[in-house]
This record gives sequence, structure tokens and C-alpha cells, in this order.
Amino acid sequence: MNLSLLLPILAPSLASDIGVPVLIIGAMGLAFGLLLAFASKVFAVNRDPRVEEIISVLPGANCGGCGKAGCAGYAEAIVLQGAPVNLCTPGGPKVAQEIAKIMGTEAEAVVKKIAVIHCSTGGKDNTKWKYDYRGIETCLSAVNIAGGPNSCSWGCVGFNDCLNACKFDAISVDESGMRIIDIEKCTGCAACVKACPRKLIDLISIQQNVFIKCSSKDKGPLARQVCGTNQPCIGCGICVKKCPQQAITMANNLASIDYSKCTDCGVCAAVCPTNAILDTLRGTRKKSEIDAELCDGCHICVPVCAVGAIKGEENQKHNIDQDKCIGCGVCITVCPKNAIKTKE
Repeated sequence: MNLSLLLPILAPSLASDIGVPVLIIGAMGLAFGLLLAFASKVFAVNRDPRVEEIISVLPGANCGGCGKAGCAGYAEAIVLQGAPVNLCTPGGPKVAQEIAKIMGTEAEAVVKKIAVIHCSTGGKDNTKWKYDYRGIETCLSAVNIAGGPNSCSWGCVGFNDCLNACKFDAISVDESGMRIIDIEKCTGCAACVKACPRKLIDLISIQQNVFIKCSSKDKGPLARQVCGTNQPCIGCGICVKKCPQQAITMANNLASIDYSKCTDCGVCAAVCPTNAILDTLRGTRKKSEIDAELCDGCHICVPVCAVGAIKGEENQKHNIDQDKCIGCGVCITVCPKNAIKTKE
């Protein structure tokens, strides 16, 4: 049978069968569209224009350093929940002041924080390995297999989760495999802090200059064994005893600095037998000297000098060994005769 002869007969029937459902669906779509348009007008929530203004002055990094999901979330939190205007670390004081101006408030002082890595190992050149890891090269994946491939179960694995998380190119790897943080580029957004599965990174005020370079909670002999010459904290407690501000505590064989008490004197770094404490001001502080005319030999300064730089018998003139003095200034604070001053 020639089907072409039947098409004129079947066409009206097919068109009728297909066309009706199409018309119904189209009508329903139009009805729902009109309903949604009406609902959007009736139930519309007027967004405070200040939200958009704040979003426009934020850097747009969406780093989450403020504790919100992104810049838009932070802007809404400021306007709707009264969140502080100075939580955007990438934006710093300038952005905080601009937001405060929009909100009609005053911006509190913003102290920049930078990331500090509490580990002196990392990478194949600095870490002792238990086995040859050949899995997915991320720190998170590595630490989940037999506790991680490196001998120190507290140290840096070296697969750059922190570097990859940094949106500001503030983390690099030096020639020895160490992760280095550029404090000029670091915004304190905390992306690297969240990315490190071993919690080796912390945010510390840029005004601080003394840091613990280790996170190992192993006892001394084991820490030395797995870390070798990489300057581990061995939990000896010398820094705790010598700190003039009592700013250091020891817990689980690891020293910790209370920065609300720390005065950056550098004593802890000077007395640490393994150099596990980094003092970025070491060798740059102005040293102390004794005015012989004012010194009466009371001897009060001698026992407080953690590095044994002050010499002299009781009731005799004292002097300071400039080669040993680290410029901590502790002796200046205890001298009853004001005989000790900073050397010009």
C-alpha cells in the first residue's frame, strides 16, 4: 500500500492528537509563570541597599576568613545581624573604615594577622619517611593512610594543601622543600589553616615575633629520632622556667605561647636547646648597658638574666657581656637604681 496516499487522511487526526496536549501544557506553563510573577511581587523581600554597598567595597576573595560563606554572606551579616565591620582580613583597616562609614559606625582598630607554620619539616628534603607514598598527592589523603608517610606523625606531610588553598600566592616552597609564608602577601584569611589536616598553621598577630616552630607531642628522645636535626620541641621546659612573663606553658611535651602575656623579649628562643623557637628579631634588639656611677651592686639583675650576660659580685659594680646580651630588657625593668639602660 502506498502510505503517501494515507497521509492527507491521517494528518488532521495526528495534529489533533498532538496539538491538544501541547496547548494544555503551554496554557499551564503560562498560568504558573503568571502565578510565580504575582508571588514574587507579593512576597518580595526588600534587600537593604547597604548590603550591596558593602559587597562593592569588599575585596571579593570569598575566602571565608570572616567566618561567613563569602563576601555576600558577610555583608548580610553586618547589616542584618550586627556583625563586626572589621572581620575582613584581606581588606584590612581601609575596608573596615569604608564599611563603618556605610553603617554609620566607628571601625575598631584592626590588627593584621598572619599565618605561621608550627613545623620545621616538610617535603622530601626535610622529612624522614616511613614508606614510599604513591597515592593521591594531597596532605589530607596521605595522613589517612597508616597515619601518614612521614615518621613524625605531627609534622608537615609536604603535599601542599596549604599552598593550593592560598588565594593570594603567599605560600611558596623553598629549595629545601620548606613551606614559606610571605608576610607581605598573607592576608590572614585562614584558608591554609583550614586546609592543613594536621593543624600545623595558626594565625598570629603580625606584631608578634616569637613562634614555636614545632607541633610534635612526642617525648624528647622520640622527637629527636623522627625529626633528626630539624629542631623539634623536646618538652624540656627550659623556656617555661626562663620566660620572665610566664607566657609559656608546657602540655603534652609541647611548648605553647600565650600571646596576651608575651612581650617579644626573645628569652625563650635564646635558651631553647634545640632552636625549636623562632625569634625573628634575634640579633636586632638593642642591648643593655650598666651605668657604673648609678650601679650599687645590689645584684638583683643577675639572677633575672636568662642568658647569664650580667657579671659582678654583690655590692660591687656590675657589667654586661655584650656578646651574650640579647637585648630582652628584663634587667632594665628590675633595676631599683635605674642604672641599666638600652645601649644607644
